[in-house]
Amino acid sequence: MEKLKKIIRDYPDFPKKGIIFKDISPLLADADLFSELIDKVANYSFFKDADAIIAIDARGFIFGSAIAKTVKKPLILARKKNKLPGKLIEKTYGLEYGEDVLSIQDSAITPFNKFVIVDDLLATGGTAKCVIDILSKKEKKILALSVIIELTSLKGAQNINIPTYSEIKY
Repeated sequence: MEKLKKIIRDYPDFPKKGIIFKDISPLLADADLFSELIDKVANYSFFKDADAIIAIDARGFIFGSAIAKTVKKPLILARKKNKLPGKLIEKTYGLEYGEDVLSIQDSAITPFNKFVIVDDLLATGGTAKCVIDILSKKEKKILALSVIIELTSLKGAQNINIPTYSEIKY
């Protein structure tokens, strides 16, 4: 997976000063590398043990949908505020550069008990912790968090207290 580190681009001071944005667009444009990555990640045993996958808005949807198709599991969306209809479970969470709200449709998670959370990047762990809190409130089990990139200096994995699997660590 050393190829992944070479293809991901850094954009300093985006979306605000002091942040180094990790751009996955070149990875998505490389069909062979993207396919190889999805095949590798989808092979983790926790996906087989899960009832469903929860992907986090928005770039997590890319990886979550590809993994869900590969492992043939339902995909649930954790979306930003005002993006989902119906009865929602919502929670405010902190980002490394602000605050936001995530929503999950209550009816989407009701039939399932064991979940894997998928996102593109783990920084401080605020977004993942938000989803964990929502699922925990509904007494659901979280088997793992699967991300493509982990920014280890921000110690996000230490803040969420579930098994975390990352393909690239910076």
